[in-house]
Amino acid sequence: MPIKASELILNPDGSVYHLNLRPEHIAKTIITVGDPDRVDSVTKYFDDVHFSTRKREFHTQTGTYKGKAITVISTGIGTDNIDIVLNELDALVNIDLDKREIKSNLTSLDIIRIGTSGSIQETIPIDSFVVSEFAAGFDSLLHFYDSAHCQHFDVSEALKKHTQWFDKKSDPYVVKCSERLFTHLSSIQTITGFTATNVGFYGPQGRVLRLGIQDPKLNDRLADFDFNGLTISNLEMETAGIYGIAKLLGHHAVSMNAIIVNRVTGEFTEKAETVVDSLIAYTLEKIKDLK
Repeated sequence: MPIKASELILNPDGSVYHLNLRPEHIAKTIITVGDPDRVDSVTKYFDDVHFSTRKREFHTQTGTYKGKAITVISTGIGTDNIDIVLNELDALVNIDLDKREIKSNLTSLDIIRIGTSGSIQETIPIDSFVVSEFAAGFDSLLHFYDSAHCQHFDVSEALKKHTQWFDKKSDPYVVKCSERLFTHLSSIQTITGFTATNVGFYGPQGRVLRLGIQDPKLNDRLADFDFNGLTISNLEMETAGIYGIAKLLGHHAVSMNAIIVNRVTGEFTEKAETVVDSLIAYTLEKIKDLK
């Protein structure tokens, strides 16, 4: 049965509603960035860019890097946007948009996030690179989907107990990255991480300006968490959503984090753009040989 117009919304030109993309506009290797302006920071390294479009916070460019076809797309901040971006990217490759029917042969995308993040471990310094092996989502996105089979409940239950999790907050969910992408992008230049994905930048990450927060000790408890050697390394706002939705849809995903803040030492890097640029260059060199 065709998918209803109210469920799969298309623009008059047949492109998907939010991203303004058609199937021929994207490659099977996708780099996601939060900031729309960071798309140009990635594609400046490309051999060529043959497609570009921009709608709202979603800026997309597709081209080649040393012969490898890659699409770079900005998601904006937060897992609510990740829900839009990943579902619409999947629709581009796995739904016949003309017939509004799911294809019989499904395509798996490689999705690599390149973003900034803050360390909550003194041993993970500013200007380092963290590859997220696991991610804990403190939003509720994955709970809206039939997702129990991809969650690591033993870790999330231990995390709730250790942090004395406030029961009015969403239950944390824990998901793992693509082992294939993790292995391919890791090296002696990277640190293996367990990333906490927050629902905000200030209170949800323990920052206090004028508003008091419900649990001033939460970051300390997160930093002290240890589940069979699995410790939380850094905080950001998209990774768990990417891992969860990608896994549910049959795609591969990994998150590359440029550490620009250390919350323990109170340091903020003096060379944020340089650090992010170095991570972009590192990631492109790694994925050019991705099969």
